[in-house]
Amino acid sequence: MRFRDRTDAGRQLADLLTEYGGQSPRVLGLPRGGIPVAYEVARKLGAPLDVWVVRKVGAPGQPELGLGAVAEGGALFLDREMMRSLGVSETEVMQTAERESQEVMARIARFRGGHPAPDIAGRTVILVDDGVATGGTVRAAIRALRTRRPRAIVLAVPVGAVESLDSLRPEVDDLVCVHPAGFMSSVGEYYDDFRQTSDEEVQAVLARMRKQQGPEAAMNAGDAWWV
Repeated sequence: MRFRDRTDAGRQLADLLTEYGGQSPRVLGLPRGGIPVAYEVARKLGAPLDVWVVRKVGAPGQPELGLGAVAEGGALFLDREMMRSLGVSETEVMQTAERESQEVMARIARFRGGHPAPDIAGRTVILVDDGVATGGTVRAAIRALRTRRPRAIVLAVPVGAVESLDSLRPEVDDLVCVHPAGFMSSVGEYYDDFRQTSDEEVQAVLARMRKQQGPEAAMNAGDAWWV
């Protein structure tokens, strides 16, 4: 199964999440690629949309090889088995994690533009990304969200590696995936158009959703971060 692009993926994913429309959910997208997908989910459910910022912690000298992830709120996930196999010390990885934590803070400021983080206590949160390969960044995001005491966390993705999805399932209250993939070398192989989402596109999507919701609707929904 392939998706035309993230918009197509988001619409197909949204169709599987309609049962949550009556629960006043909060939709959080993982930037950058998860935001166009999350927008379609939020639009379908009539729910507010925001970002939840996570950064991969790469191996020293091999930044594309993820050894963990850090999320806003300070949650850190490290793949210690992978670290041992590469002979990488925790001290080395923590230096990278600190740099990525600083980038998390910079992106929060860039994407939210001064708006506070969403208040999700007691709410159902739908966490959206454009796909799950290893699951490291998603795991860090989930653990950070748990500290905010939501009523439930629903992980929603268009595509994901079955093994990774199975490992994430115990961490969430529900997991929704359009296409669980038995084998996956990369998320992008399931998209015809998987061009990189820019910071400007993320900002534009969030601004468009704020405009559609409007300050009055946001206040009525208790979503003060939109105002």
